[in-house]
Amino acid sequence: MSANGNKLELPASIVVRDLAQIIEQSPIDLIKKLMSNGVMASINQTVDFDTAAIVVAEYGFDAVPEELKEEVIEEVGESPLWRQLIADEDESKLVDRAPVVTILGHVDHGKTSLLDVVRQSNVAEGEAGGITQHISAYQVEMKGHMISFLDTPGHAAFTAMRARGAQGADIVILVVAADDGVMPQTKEAISHAKAAQVPIIVALNKIDKANANPENVKKQLADLDLVPDDWGGNTMVIPVSAKLKEGIDDLLEAILLVAENTDIRANPDGTIIGTVIEAEMDKTKGTVTTLLVQNGSLKVGDIVVAGTSYGRIRALFDFQGKPIEKAGPSTPVGVLGFNRVPEAGNLFQVVAKGKEARELVAERIEEQKGGGQATKSTSLEDLFAAYKAGKAKELSLIIKADVQGSLEPIVSELEKLGKSEIRIRVLHADTGNISENDIMLAAASKAIVIGFNVQSDVPARKLASNEGVSIRLYDIIYRITEDIEKSLKGMLDPVIAEKEIGRAEVLAVFPISKVGKIAGCRVRDGELRRNAKVRLLRGKDIVFEGEMSSLKQEKKDVNEIRSGFECGVGLKNFHDIKEGDELVCYILEETEQ
Repeated sequence: MSANGNKLELPASIVVRDLAQIIEQSPIDLIKKLMSNGVMASINQTVDFDTAAIVVAEYGFDAVPEELKEEVIEEVGESPLWRQLIADEDESKLVDRAPVVTILGHVDHGKTSLLDVVRQSNVAEGEAGGITQHISAYQVEMKGHMISFLDTPGHAAFTAMRARGAQGADIVILVVAADDGVMPQTKEAISHAKAAQVPIIVALNKIDKANANPENVKKQLADLDLVPDDWGGNTMVIPVSAKLKEGIDDLLEAILLVAENTDIRANPDGTIIGTVIEAEMDKTKGTVTTLLVQNGSLKVGDIVVAGTSYGRIRALFDFQGKPIEKAGPSTPVGVLGFNRVPEAGNLFQVVAKGKEARELVAERIEEQKGGGQATKSTSLEDLFAAYKAGKAKELSLIIKADVQGSLEPIVSELEKLGKSEIRIRVLHADTGNISENDIMLAAASKAIVIGFNVQSDVPARKLASNEGVSIRLYDIIYRITEDIEKSLKGMLDPVIAEKEIGRAEVLAVFPISKVGKIAGCRVRDGELRRNAKVRLLRGKDIVFEGEMSSLKQEKKDVNEIRSGFECGVGLKNFHDIKEGDELVCYILEETEQ
């Protein structure tokens, strides 16, 4: 954004506050100008280029579209585990494979209907005969090229795969209803796709409806950094109607176009590895598993391990239910032969012998019993340690706030801190309490969850504990930025936590001349220590908190008294002790935040 003379370069969309700053006008005056032109917008809302151009013209500026500069985006963070496992493949043996596509979006915006139309319109004839063996992934053909679709139940499953190292999809189709626009679940789906660094194509569904408003939806997408290609951006927005079966070929062509510009390759003769899409127990066939082959070629007779399940493949069948002998990269297949139902999202691999498979599974079971965790999220301190070791380049955050008015300044202030050597990347920012979905995204992205004036749901806290996700709650905005800034500089102070070490009951009180009152006690739990802190309870009330002036056993000064023994305790500068009072002994320990 820049102003040259009366020429003013503006982007496709801009926040009212930023526009006022560029033209050096009061935001209030600018809002009044917008209102006079029929646009109701607050200081933190975004207006499109056309609206901004009309308003700045009244201040003597000639608005022109900002020249789009190709942004070089450095890939940050670790690649999916399955890619790491095949990183040593011979470059000369890599060939193009079919792109793997998953469909995300808000409920009721037509994801399932769109998938059904794609299947019915493009899947080879004869599928109906094998429909009872339908698997939750299939392939379609477009202009001689294959495209693989994952029929997953939404972004929660998509992210669960990432949390287990899989990330099965190469491209995400974001379905948005033209009559409804961007909804909360749409925003979440966008955050999940962006966190996975997967290209996004928008399918603008329900364009046949009378109240469809495609331009308004495009504006909402632009506000979320998905600027449509016809607005000069990089996001392909394809109008479709699942009801009328319109725009389907255009959508498939868009997928092939994005795939051409993405490195989607594999070695059909290389290491055999892939992802478990789903699995179930069939009464007649045993364990039926849907696998997506991502590298190498899976064959009947191969010994496969997925999580704590393994088996020799007895049968392979394609998405139409037809038996096949071999499945190459990007091919979804049904498999018979696992000894138990593997977990969806697990990576599978082929091993040479059954003994090797059993040993690998036994090791994993032992790790689980010992509380071993395959992936662990990061704390602020872990991140800084990783940065010093040269392993971290950014801090990923998920931010939840009570209201939108709090959310925007928090995001803005945190992004300002991201100019240091460790970049700050806000994966998702929204209002409301911290949910399981937020935790799953954090686990998959090794992110930290920050809450402002919100709480975390009980299921979310349990999941965070299991996944090792750090949740930090605040009620003052500057504390958030202060903690993050200190962490990035390696200055975060430890938290002082109280640890109870013992309790004692006051059995009698002895007045001692020149000393005061001494409590005759019996230690019930733990121990009393002379150099520890002590708290005197009378019922539920705290009547004293401080230090001991003395700790004696049979007139001898001692440093500690253990459970079951009696002792005399003097309290520093306090003598209002009564029979029946309780002494609580505790120490203060430093713990990492």
